[in-house]
Amino acid sequence: MSCPHQHAVAADSIFDGSAVHRHAAVLIEGERIASIGPRRALPEHITVHQLPHGCWLAPGFIDVQVNGGGDLLFNDAPNSAAINRIIAAHRRYGTTGLLPTLISDTPQKMRVALDAVQRLLQNSGVLGIHFEGPFLSRAKPGIHDPSKLRLPGAADLALLSSSATVKLVTLAPEEVPNGFIAELVKSGVRVALGHSMATYAQTKAALAEGLTGFTHLFNAMRPLGARDPGPIAAALECSDAWFGMIVDGVHVDPAMLRLALRGSAHPMLVTDAMPPVGGSQQKFSLFGRTIEARGEVCIGDDGTLAGTALGMASAVRNCVDLLGVPLTSALGYASLQPAAFLGIDDRFGRIAAGYRADMVAFEPSNIVVLGTFFAGIWEERAPGPE
Repeated sequence: MSCPHQHAVAADSIFDGSAVHRHAAVLIEGERIASIGPRRALPEHITVHQLPHGCWLAPGFIDVQVNGGGDLLFNDAPNSAAINRIIAAHRRYGTTGLLPTLISDTPQKMRVALDAVQRLLQNSGVLGIHFEGPFLSRAKPGIHDPSKLRLPGAADLALLSSSATVKLVTLAPEEVPNGFIAELVKSGVRVALGHSMATYAQTKAALAEGLTGFTHLFNAMRPLGARDPGPIAAALECSDAWFGMIVDGVHVDPAMLRLALRGSAHPMLVTDAMPPVGGSQQKFSLFGRTIEARGEVCIGDDGTLAGTALGMASAVRNCVDLLGVPLTSALGYASLQPAAFLGIDDRFGRIAAGYRADMVAFEPSNIVVLGTFFAGIWEERAPGPE
């Protein structure tokens, strides 16, 4: 679908990432935002897309942890067609930028997945790849296949450092050699702690090497203890760190997330989404195990949590309803904060001049997505279940 080189979008409320503009409009030139201001200030005779009464316009959502969608698991189909189907599934819920996430797998699968993502970086909504593992703790594997977990070698460092497409690596700091994190960071990779039994001291050492993220905080990591603060305390006292939150009311009790929001680290919403998001099947297979979506949560046949069936719009809604945060804060957790974590907040995560025109239009009472603007092009939400 094409659009005029210059056109505008008007809405009753536009959240630009910091403030709400009432009865305003966004002027778009090509793929970029030219300006935001009162509708009356628009040039004469310009094409205006007027959103329905009461609707909001906000920066498009960014999800740094997407395992699948549209009935496909990225590990099972690390190719362009599958990635595009996953993107389409998540676009229905307001996500305009994401990291396809490969769960711990073989070195060969990692190379294939990286190549597939590399081919889709331009104008697709793919922002890079997230390798969640395989350098994780065998004591905290979660749903990861323990047989795929291993220590990193020189070939792994070479692969992960070889391309700017590698945006994020989740690892257990206690499972990698000294200096490994620093080398990844030096090459431009964001590093997050996850599936880890790291102590507080080990986590602080990882932060000193350049680790800045915490993958699904609280889940699959050493718990917070009175005499054993572990990674959670280290994360929440660090103002230079970001932590992912799965807000489905099951992965983490809302009271714990409300506590985390009082810390110094920056929160960002993640879905940890599995194939049922935007799909029609409630069951799927993961490394030979049957996984079932029950509401917004995916659970393995042994009761292990296995990601979610959560779209980002629902995560935003849950953030408001379960955590009691203002809508504008929840929108920031889903857009500006992940953009800042990835170091792309100079062009994504805001509605401002010079930023790519990635935006989501939604009904605010229940965060029902009407459609998205991706690089300035309107995509009406496809029909289907919330």
